[in-house]
Amino acid sequence: MTATLDAATPVLRPHAEQLYAAELAQLAEADDRPRPPGWKLSPQAVVTYLLGDGKDISAKYIGPRRLMEVAVATLATDRALLLLGVPGTAKTWVSEHLAAAVSGDSTLLVQGTAGTPEEAMRYGWNYARLLAEGPTAGAVVASPVMRAMRTGAIARIEELTRVPSDVQDTLLTILSEKTLPVPELGEEVQAVKGFNVIATANDRDRGVNELSSALRRRFNTVVLPVPGTVDEEVDIVSQRVASLGRALELPEVPDAISEIRRVVTVFRELREGVTADGRTKLKSPSGTLSTAEAISVMTSGMALASHFGDGTVRAADVAAGIRGAVVRDPVSDAVIWREYLETVARERDGWKDFYRAAREAE
Repeated sequence: MTATLDAATPVLRPHAEQLYAAELAQLAEADDRPRPPGWKLSPQAVVTYLLGDGKDISAKYIGPRRLMEVAVATLATDRALLLLGVPGTAKTWVSEHLAAAVSGDSTLLVQGTAGTPEEAMRYGWNYARLLAEGPTAGAVVASPVMRAMRTGAIARIEELTRVPSDVQDTLLTILSEKTLPVPELGEEVQAVKGFNVIATANDRDRGVNELSSALRRRFNTVVLPVPGTVDEEVDIVSQRVASLGRALELPEVPDAISEIRRVVTVFRELREGVTADGRTKLKSPSGTLSTAEAISVMTSGMALASHFGDGTVRAADVAAGIRGAVVRDPVSDAVIWREYLETVARERDGWKDFYRAAREAE
């Protein structure tokens, strides 16, 4: 028997509209700007929700303001939004928060995979009712996209380029005509004002199915960049690690900014193929070494320090996690990692503890 969760049940990962309900309510109360039909907030307030106001509204995204303005403005038109970027550039994070701020519901989600069927984009059937009643409205199983059309909400499609091309193209009529035909019933679903689609994609990943030119024309594309500077990436990692620590109810640890900066430095140098001072060329490993992976390494380090240490995050707490992120190919990546340790970490002032911990973790 499956237990039913009620509102008082603590969940591991609340949806954005639940976790930031107080901020959304505060913005809605003070928002006196025009709102597009079906929107919970004005476009200006949505951007404030994403970037923060430096006081009561926390920053959900750290990056160029103009990118978020373009993304929000796109959703206010009849064009769908495609968030494009390499892994770890916060595409899913931004998608969820946009949907939460615009329509108050980030759960209308299609997870794209190589096996995503057409029914996930359009509709399916309750086959027991279909056999008993024939094709009726009650036998239709609405997809998240169909539900979003009916309610005037934002539908989210994750990893659109992983979806087979013929399934991708089921979006063409939905995005251009704002209708979803149901020929078995001789009917169609017309989108209510407020409906739109946010898709995410990563053109550099494996298993990619390129979008057709017809489908690309129906999206406005916003490319989310990797953080431009070390300080910007450190800020992102610090904020997300603190947020995750609270959500996971990890014991509070002292400020770990020095280890966060070290993890970010290692990732950026290996990602860019050169040390921060530009003096030493490096080989890049096969992994992406994204900001999201840096967040994961630091969260794991916090858990180690809290439960198996004295509460202070040290080099030994993050060394093994860094190695696990770097060494994806046990042959070539292991060589690259060892070269980095010997030529960079070993010689860098203040990094002796990290060098020793990293060598012990091999």
